[in-house]
Amino acid sequence: MAEENESQEKTEDPSQRKLEQAKEDGKVLTSKEMYVFTSLFLAFIFMTIISLFIKPYITEWSKLFQFDKHTLDHFSSIRQIQLSKLNDSYFFIFKITLLVGVPLFLTVCFTQTAVGGINFSTKAVMPKANKLDPIKGMKKIFSIKGLVELGKAILKIVLLFGISIYVINLMLPNLLNIPRGSLASAIDQMKYSFPQLLGSLLIALLIIATIDYFWQSYTHKKELMMSRQDQKDEYKQTEGSPEVKAKIRRMQMETAANATKQREAVGNVSEATAVITNPTHFAIALKYNVGDSGAPQVLAMGRGKIAEDIMKKASDHNVTIFQSPLLARALYYTSNIGEEISEKLYSAVAIALAYIYKLDQGESLIEPTIVVPSDLQFDEFGNKQVGGVNA
Repeated sequence: MAEENESQEKTEDPSQRKLEQAKEDGKVLTSKEMYVFTSLFLAFIFMTIISLFIKPYITEWSKLFQFDKHTLDHFSSIRQIQLSKLNDSYFFIFKITLLVGVPLFLTVCFTQTAVGGINFSTKAVMPKANKLDPIKGMKKIFSIKGLVELGKAILKIVLLFGISIYVINLMLPNLLNIPRGSLASAIDQMKYSFPQLLGSLLIALLIIATIDYFWQSYTHKKELMMSRQDQKDEYKQTEGSPEVKAKIRRMQMETAANATKQREAVGNVSEATAVITNPTHFAIALKYNVGDSGAPQVLAMGRGKIAEDIMKKASDHNVTIFQSPLLARALYYTSNIGEEISEKLYSAVAIALAYIYKLDQGESLIEPTIVVPSDLQFDEFGNKQVGGVNA
C-alpha cells in the first residue's frame, strides 16, 4: 500500500498534452501584480510624455466652455450651440479614450504574452456549479494559496504606504511652501514631486510583481504536476492500452499466418471432392470419400484473390464447383484448413455432396435447396444475419 501511495504522488513534470489541455481549460500562467505594475508604469510614461504635449489638449478642453462672439454669430440659437458643444465633447472624450485605452490594451496584451502567453478558452467562462459551493469557497480562502494572497495584500499595503510616507516626508518642506508661492511655482513643484512619488511606488510594485510572478509560476506548475499513474493513463489514451495493442498485433499476426496458410493450401484443391463458392468472394474445397466414417475435410479455403485461385485450380482439375452463398460463408467462418467441418453443417454439406456425386455420375437433377442453421448464417464480413434458406 505504501508503494501504491508513493506512485500516486504528483512528482512528474506535466507532459505537453497536459499543458495543452490546461490551455484549453483556460489554465495559463498569469500574474495580477504584473498587470498592476505594467499599467502604472505605462501611466507614469504616459504622464511624462503627455506633459510635453498637454497644452493643446487643455486649450481644446477649455474651448468647450467658451461662448465668444464668433460662436454666438455662427449659431442662430442656444440650442444649436449646446448641441455643437456636446458633439465636440464626445469627440474630445473619444480621442482621449483612444490615446489612453489603446496603449493600455497593448500593455495588458504584452504583459500576458510575456508572462504566460495569450490564450482564448470558452471553458474558462462557462458557468460551473462547483464555483457556487460555499464549502469549497471557504476551503479556498483558508488554503495555502489563499493565505499567500492575503500575505501579498498585506505586503503591498505596508510597502506602498511606508514608501509613500517616507517620500512625502522627504518632500514635505517643499510641499508646505506651495501655498506661499504662485500658481506657476506650485505646478512646477508638483511636476517634480509627483513623478518622484510615483517612481518610488513603481519600484515597490516591481518587487511585489516579481515575487508574485515566481509564486504564480511555481503554483501553476505544481497544479499541473502528474503522478506516474497519470502518465500511464495519458499514454493509454494517446497511444492505446498496451494490452489492446498486443491483442491487435496478435490478431494481425494470426491473419497474416492464415493468409499464408490459405495460399499454400491452394495446391491441395486437385484432391478435393467439390468446391463450395459464394460464387465469387468465397471458395471452400472439401474432400470426402464415400464410405468414410469421418466428416468432410477442408483442404483449402479463401476469399477474394485466393478464392479465384481455388476456383481456377478446381476448373483445371475437373473438380465440381457448387454455388451456395450461405453454405460457403458458413464453412469459411466456422472451419479451419485441414480439419473437419462443423457438426452443425453435416446435413447441409451432405445434401450438397450427394447432389454433386450424382451429378458427377451423369444424372440430371434439380439443384437442391440448402438450408443453413440460423446461428451459422453470416454476411460477407462475418456478421451473423437473420434468414433461413439459401437462394
